[in-house]
Amino acid sequence: MAKIGVILSGCGVKDGSEIHEATLLLLAIDKLGAQAVCFAPDKDQADVVDHASGKAVREKRNVLVESARLARGEIRDLREARPESLDAVILPGGFGAAKNLSSFAEEGAECQVDPEVARLLRGMRQAGKPIGAACIAPVILARLFGGEKPVVTIGSDPGTAKAVEAMGAVHEVAGATGVAVDKGKKLATTPCYMLATRIGQVAEGMEALVKAVLEMAAATAKR
Repeated sequence: MAKIGVILSGCGVKDGSEIHEATLLLLAIDKLGAQAVCFAPDKDQADVVDHASGKAVREKRNVLVESARLARGEIRDLREARPESLDAVILPGGFGAAKNLSSFAEEGAECQVDPEVARLLRGMRQAGKPIGAACIAPVILARLFGGEKPVVTIGSDPGTAKAVEAMGAVHEVAGATGVAVDKGKKLATTPCYMLATRIGQVAEGMEALVKAVLEMAAATAKR
């Protein structure tokens, strides 16, 4: 059974992992016969947002502790993640990917990626193992691997696409349920809520993303 690392960034679209995307990712992994292994960095969130009002509040929350809500407590510190123990890694979206896993929300194309996220993803890339990313999370792949000109998608938003290309990646326009697959670099990305207007579209796109990642993982394992 393939083991898929899932990197979470908190709990809630405005300051952590997008809950629908994270849940549907875990469902797709299980449905397609693989095992999800959840990780998150053990650090304070960049901010905390009241999801009813949409306003930031003066409060501290820990990314790992909040992510544990999504994983039903079955989660590990990202520092424990090792490329040799995983067959692939997938990142759901939500502003946590742009605030906690990277600084894209504030710095755009000049953003920095969390050191542990960078370590794991670079290790996976070096090992030739696939990486998937949804919604805004593909900007992390653009930042880390832009020098290789990877093909990724965040849907069709012009501003974000411009930032992706400024980091060296090639942006491919895709629909809400579409998947951009860079087989040479073993990367797969999908827009999810960058474009989706219904949860059903997110489910369809996430399952397609997981299928693409598992196909690349299977091909890698045969070598």
